[in-house]
Amino acid sequence: MPAPTPATLTARALLLDMDGTLVNSDAVVERCWRRWAEEHGLDPEQALKVVHGRQGYATMAVLLPDRPMEENYADNRVMLAQETADLDGVVPVPGAPAFMDALDGLPHALVTSADEALAQARMGAAGLRVPEARVTAECVGASKPDPEGFLKGAAQLGFDPADCVVFEDSEAGIQAGRAAGMRVVGVGPRASAFAPNVHVMDLTELAVEALPDGTIRLTFPA
Repeated sequence: MPAPTPATLTARALLLDMDGTLVNSDAVVERCWRRWAEEHGLDPEQALKVVHGRQGYATMAVLLPDRPMEENYADNRVMLAQETADLDGVVPVPGAPAFMDALDGLPHALVTSADEALAQARMGAAGLRVPEARVTAECVGASKPDPEGFLKGAAQLGFDPADCVVFEDSEAGIQAGRAAGMRVVGVGPRASAFAPNVHVMDLTELAVEALPDGTIRLTFPA
């Protein structure tokens, strides 16, 4: 039987994925990737099973393993521009505004597979504050599920990986958080299948409290 969900987690810092975790951008992602899949003779439904969490070039490498990586990088640049221009349907995940307000002044960073322009566009469209500390696509040499982004986020904030808790929605992101040696809160319906330490359907299902010693306490429903 699965272990019961812990009532609380404590951390020194939080590392936050964006798409699917803070921002619901599924409508845009599906529009852009369906179009790309059809252009390349792929089944869009199969493609959509692997797009979440990774940078675009990494998704393309999974879907077209024999394709030269230079072509993936070129298509990825086009894809990022399309996604940045298409903000129709981009909304905050339930509870995200209050969650971000609760983190104001506490150690936290955005760690996203989006580039800086896309991160700014989507957070802005969702009405969410962009954290001062962030690791975007330009900052890393490897996409999730590689742990590089989360390790850089922890280093930027000045904390050991074991002192950080990751918030993620995708298989690639949860794997990256685990590989970084961090505990993971899975957010949303996709996350439950990938055995995060704690799972919530959205960000209304937790409370954030700053303790006197600087520790962040996360409380979840029993």
